[in-house]
Formats: sequence, C-alpha cells, structure tokens
Amino acid sequence: MNITLTKPFILRCFIVSLLLSLPFFLFLILLLLSPQQHYRHVSIATTGNDNLRIRPGYSSYDAYIQRQLNKTLNPRLRKIWTTRDWDRKIPVFARFFEDLKEKKLLQKGSKALCVGARVGQEVEALRRVGVSDSIGMDLVPYPPLVVKGDFHNQPFDNGTFDFEFSNVFDHALYPERFVGEIERTLKPNGVCVLHVALSRRADKYSANDLYSVDPLLTLFNHSALVHVRAVDGFGLDTEVAFRKNTLG
Repeated sequence: MNITLTKPFILRCFIVSLLLSLPFFLFLILLLLSPQQHYRHVSIATTGNDNLRIRPGYSSYDAYIQRQLNKTLNPRLRKIWTTRDWDRKIPVFARFFEDLKEKKLLQKGSKALCVGARVGQEVEALRRVGVSDSIGMDLVPYPPLVVKGDFHNQPFDNGTFDFEFSNVFDHALYPERFVGEIERTLKPNGVCVLHVALSRRADKYSANDLYSVDPLLTLFNHSALVHVRAVDGFGLDTEVAFRKNTLG
C-alpha cells in the first residue's frame, strides 16, 4: 500500500511533535533559570577533609532557605533576641571585640560586617566599643543594624570591609561559598573572625558539622591563619581568625 506524504500532513505531524515536546523544553528552561542552580555545583569535596560534613535532608536550596527563615522569623526567638539576650550577649561580644582591638585585628576606624547577625547584637557591640562603621547582614533585615542578604551571595562589592565577624558558619549549606564571599568582600589585609563549635554539635538548624579547624585552613585559600583560641561564645567554643592576603 502506497502512502503519499503531502506537505500539509507533514506540517501537522511537525506541529504535533512540537506541542508534545513543549513541556520538556519549558521544564528545562525553568531548571536552568532556577536560583538554586547557582549553588548546586558548589561543593566542599575539594577540601578532602572529613572534618567538615554537610547535613543531609535538603531537597533544594529553597528548602534550605525556608528552614533558616523558620528560625529567624520565629516570634518567640525574636522576642528573646531583642530583650533578654540583648542585654546578656552584647557585653560578651563587646569583650571579644575589645580583645581583638588589643591584638590589632580590629580598629575603631574599621569598616565592619557581621555575617548572619539576626537582630544585630554583634553590630551593637561593635558600635559600643567605638567601631561606628558597622553593619549586620541576615536573610531578614532588622533596621538600622541589619540589612537583608544571603551569606552565600553577599550584596556588597569586592573589597568593601576591613573586618568581618560571624558565629553562624555552621548554618552554611555551602561552606566554600560562605568563605569565598567573605574573602571577596574583605579588603586586602582585612580580617575575618569566626566563632565555631568543635567539641559539640550545633543546633537543629545547622547545615554542617565542623570537627576541627583543618577544613577552614583549606577554605580560606586567600588568607593566612592569625590565631586559634578557646572562647565561650554561647555554645561556640573556638575563635579562628584569618587575615586576607595583601594581593587578595
């Protein structure tokens, strides 16, 4: 039996096949444009160190962000942070910063950033010890002390700050990106100070567990280690300070 393939018939077949393929192409476009793709290929595998482990359970970057927001927006916690914790923690942070000033790692004229600052207790402490040009950054802003920003993608230009402080390294889903953004936004010779937990596991909102300082030495690949010391930082037991290389 001979079948004659006319031009209208071929055109109809082409249109039908195109319509059937349309959902796949739409899915592919959405996948490529999804914000979480920016982070999907960032991995700590290059550290080659089992002393830094990412916690499982996040189906997407959006799911990770939502979990962090669940803590940051919790009304009970925000009330504690702005009342009882406010008066309790600021003097302790101020002592930490005064000690860093004595070590010449922080100056009154430093432009400072607190990464993951929630309601800005650390920022207020910096200002009380004379570091007036200080600001915090968190997923939820708390004016005038804290602006909105994701520590995996800081909203600041390269080489903006002289000093950066954070006690939320354990909340980083992508530690390489977290550290990379700190090094990017620090000025050459700028200082980063982290408070981390080594001897105990952090809270249920943490995205990683750190078991030694060694992975940090690898992650801060544009900086030199300044010091490591024990601290009592509200559940965090170790202070690690780095200075960014002069050449960046």
